[in-house]
Amino acid sequence: MRPKRAMVLAAGYGLRMRPLTDKTPKPLLPVQGRSLLERILDRLAEAGVEEAVINLHHLGEQIEQRLSDRKKPKIRFSWEREIVLETGGGVAKALPLLGDEPFFVINGDVLWLNGYQQALHRLADAWEARQMDALLLVHSTPYAVGYEGKGDFFLAADGRLLRRSPEEVAPFVFAGIQILHPRLFEGAPEGPFSLNRIYDRAAESETLFGLRHDGEWFHIGTPGSLKETEELFDSRDFPIVLR
Repeated sequence: MRPKRAMVLAAGYGLRMRPLTDKTPKPLLPVQGRSLLERILDRLAEAGVEEAVINLHHLGEQIEQRLSDRKKPKIRFSWEREIVLETGGGVAKALPLLGDEPFFVINGDVLWLNGYQQALHRLADAWEARQMDALLLVHSTPYAVGYEGKGDFFLAADGRLLRRSPEEVAPFVFAGIQILHPRLFEGAPEGPFSLNRIYDRAAESETLFGLRHDGEWFHIGTPGSLKETEELFDSRDFPIVLR
């Protein structure tokens, strides 16, 4: 199973990136001359994704204009005109465009390099429909460029994810790249809510899984981390040793 549809989350204000995001939506910020969003769409096209849904709010017209000539993947927009619906609410609103099969969801501000295989192919090949409702790509916390947090998850031997408690430091950070099944959103609340609520629901039913990324991953949350990424990023994929 390799998803043919994907969603890219691009509606947020990018508050921590100000003043850069006062006039430019965060997904359109460039890294070595090409925007984060276009790099993500390139990855989706490489992975065989045919349609990508992009949610819009803050300066969304700029994104529409930038992608007006994009052919692969086919672009569809999900406007959140009145209020930003957050990650979970944004996906829930776009479900009619995403269909009944599992789909990729990617944060519009992530940047990654593949390791020995394409990360999206690795996710798709690891998907097990009988066990999983959510499969998240995770990255080693100490080796996440630009990331200074305590991590998000522990990864069990069977691949299930366990969320860290507030006082703990976790070995893996969520990479903003995932496959979700639409059944996870049955009974979801209306309006804004975080995908963390969906993850917690999947964890309770033991259907939340993770896959360790075998390439590089860059956390771009502030102007400082964007500058660091610009200095370190090499757009060529290359094999590295698993960490």
